[in-house]
Amino acid sequence: MEGAIQTLVTTFLSSARGKENLDGKSFKKMVQKQLGSLMEDTNSASAIKEMQQGLDENNDGKVSFQEYLTLIGYLANSLSQSKTGSSTQEAS
Repeated sequence: MEGAIQTLVTTFLSSARGKENLDGKSFKKMVQKQLGSLMEDTNSASAIKEMQQGLDENNDGKVSFQEYLTLIGYLANSLSQSKTGSSTQEAS
């Protein structure tokens, strides 16, 4: 588990190239390189741009670490559901 968390942080920091946020180009490159096997449409620039805009809660045109974690949470939840055969989320 520790290794997975370190990988998530390192991937973001390396993709952001020393900046606090991922700009559009860095986000696209990270998605294509790191998430291609988990996601559909990673070769579609428009799909990636739409994803970035959906994550960009403060509308600054960039993806912050917190916004990146939203994507990771969504992907982890989707993977969990596919592995368990669950198609609906339980209400909390």
